[in-house]
Amino acid sequence: MRNRHLRTRLILATLALLTAICVAIGVFSHVAMSSYLTGEIDGGLTHAAGRAGFPDGPRPGDIKPPAGGVNPENAAGQRPGTLNVLFRDGQVQNSALVQDDGSTEPLSAEDLTLLGSVDPASGPTDLVLSSGRYRVVAADLPAQAGPEGTVLVTGLSTAERDSALASLDITMAGLSLAGLLTTGLVGTIIIRRSLRPLEELAAVANSVSQLPLESGEVEVPVRVPPAVSHPGSEVGTVGLALNKMIDHVTNALRARHASETKVRQFVADASHELRTPLTAIRGYTELVLDRAQVDPTERAALERVDSESKRMSALVEDLLLLARLDEGQRGEPTEVDLTELIIEATSDAQVTAPDYEWKLELPEDPVVVPGVDDELRQVLINLLSNAHKHTPPGTRVVTALQVADGRVWLTVTDNGPGIDPAFLDTIFSRFSRADTARTVPAGSTAGKGKSGSSGLGLAIVQALLEANGGTVSVDSEPGCTRFTVVLPLAVADDQTVSQERHKNGQFRA
Repeated sequence: MRNRHLRTRLILATLALLTAICVAIGVFSHVAMSSYLTGEIDGGLTHAAGRAGFPDGPRPGDIKPPAGGVNPENAAGQRPGTLNVLFRDGQVQNSALVQDDGSTEPLSAEDLTLLGSVDPASGPTDLVLSSGRYRVVAADLPAQAGPEGTVLVTGLSTAERDSALASLDITMAGLSLAGLLTTGLVGTIIIRRSLRPLEELAAVANSVSQLPLESGEVEVPVRVPPAVSHPGSEVGTVGLALNKMIDHVTNALRARHASETKVRQFVADASHELRTPLTAIRGYTELVLDRAQVDPTERAALERVDSESKRMSALVEDLLLLARLDEGQRGEPTEVDLTELIIEATSDAQVTAPDYEWKLELPEDPVVVPGVDDELRQVLINLLSNAHKHTPPGTRVVTALQVADGRVWLTVTDNGPGIDPAFLDTIFSRFSRADTARTVPAGSTAGKGKSGSSGLGLAIVQALLEANGGTVSVDSEPGCTRFTVVLPLAVADDQTVSQERHKNGQFRA
């Protein structure tokens, strides 16, 4: 019941309560009517016993049954179905069953056996005889009315009582069933109409839950209708509170977006302003290193300045790239041969990090995807760079490509130390330091001699893939870290053109 809809539970509870009431009324009516009709029969038994041998009931000296059976005159005035049996010392003396035409017939031996077992002290009781159900009573006759041990058993048919009770039961069952059906139909309509405002509230809540509220400019266009958001009822109060909550969330999202916009604009402006002095610093540093005569200590300091300025320039370029993506400034999308990009990016990575084992698992035919060539190239460069920056020399990095379910699946897998699970949820966030995310064993040389991470590489990967209609995810455990990129597949014509280029030698293997 807890898992059912509220309207279903209300309808079932109402029907169950009404069924219990109908059953209680039916049982009470049956018992009351049965008691009344049985009392009427018991009253008739006294009169029937009197008519069997004396007009005013069984009194001493009044019963003088003739030999050979009950006197027909004693059956006068008795209704059909009345039976009278006279026992003496347990032996049947006379028996008669009044027929519909007023005549009498003796009872069968089986019926007489049952009637002979009736105890005079037990009062009226019900028996099932061959001719139907009977209400019978036995009375000991005094010595003045006959020899000692004489018992008169009188019975009346209960057919009318049983028929009346059966009619009452059928009538009550029919009325109860009709009442239950009517209550079920009418109650369903009433409950549905009463709970319709709740369904509208649920629809509004579901609509809000499906809105992309995680980033960007957000506007919540849905509201609870005015008819359901007035404080005149409990549902209206909830609807009004839900509208206030949506307004509050909308205002908070607007404030958050405005703050994010200001921060991103500041970062973009600062990056633009830093570009020129960094270029000057690098130029003057290189000029001094190339032409001036400096001692080894000063040369080491200048080389350090040059190295850090280059790293800062790369950080500025990353920030400018993210700023351009936020503003929607992108290159022109084309059909990109992803297989060729993977081979070129892996070759460059092998030159940059020769101490690593680089593997390719590519299909025989080239794979073409729609996108911007430079952006997808940057994605591959960042993923491969991430693989060797945060793993020790000798690590195997496998780049695999396959087509399945109308999409392209690109994976970059390494057998390095893995990523700390605490960082997996934020690894694609900006300024999430990927170099601290790897779990490097004690004594490992991973990261030695390598420039620190800016925390923007994987954020750029995610932003570039989203711009090209793709997604990226990561799974990591010690000994296996896998980045999975999913991109849409180009149409068949573009795949055919790329394959022809591959056959004609225009594809570098």
